[in-house]
Amino acid sequence: MKGRDATDLILLAALWGASFLFMRIAAPQFGPLPLMGLRCAIGAAVLVPLLAWQGGMGVLRARPVALGVVGLLNSALPFALFGFATLTLTAGFAALLNATTPLWAALVAYVWLGQSTNRRQLLGLAIGFAGVMMLVAGRGAFVPGGDLLAVIAALAATLSYGLSAAYAQRHLADTPPMALAAGSQIGATAVLAVPAALTWPARLPDGGAWLALLVLGAASTGLAYILFFRLLTRAGAPVATSVTFLVPIFAVVWGGLFLGERPTLAMLVGGAVILTGTALVTGIRWPFAGRADPAHRSD
Repeated sequence: MKGRDATDLILLAALWGASFLFMRIAAPQFGPLPLMGLRCAIGAAVLVPLLAWQGGMGVLRARPVALGVVGLLNSALPFALFGFATLTLTAGFAALLNATTPLWAALVAYVWLGQSTNRRQLLGLAIGFAGVMMLVAGRGAFVPGGDLLAVIAALAATLSYGLSAAYAQRHLADTPPMALAAGSQIGATAVLAVPAALTWPARLPDGGAWLALLVLGAASTGLAYILFFRLLTRAGAPVATSVTFLVPIFAVVWGGLFLGERPTLAMLVGGAVILTGTALVTGIRWPFAGRADPAHRSD
């Protein structure tokens, strides 16, 4: 892997890992729906001018409905669900649940698209979801007063990512990646506009929350999409999708540095099991050797 690609990979993982930190900071003050509506709007503001510069705006006008569906499934719904989940879950814990996205994508592709699944992938699915159970049990989510609802929201978000990947594969396979990214953010902004307005906080968020929102939208959404698709184009799917393994590490580091969050032993063990299952499902053999199926996104 070239040095520039390695730099892009680390930066992408740092940005997507930081997204969970920014959600932890801003979601309590904005609320999940206003926060994510603004996140998508800022992300679109970063991506649309770049798409226009590339001459790709015609794609948005040609496929508005399909792009709107991807916007709902790949951004509006999962972002809002993670916004709700991070009201109580730590940044690192939420990022580990986010790492189940390739597991859901493989399962949805098998059920919906009829894609074949080999024994290695089946083993990976079993191991990955066993890791989820270990992670959730270690968190104490099953006991009264636990965080089960937040965990379910996070897993529903990753399932939505998997549904989005299958839908895009079926209906938007020939769409340029930048048009898909920009179109999905426009669609998500449209979906969240009214719910965000109706749930706007009565008390204006402070400067720290606004700063977290701006970086979340511009860097962890807009810039991160650009980095991901550049990696996908230059270095290929195995390198680009290996970011799945790095995002939780950065999320744990950022949460520890800025919020004083500390990972538990159960969280580390459960996370390692989830990532092992993900590696088997995607075919990634660290470091970046072998075949991998491109995941639609990691945050």
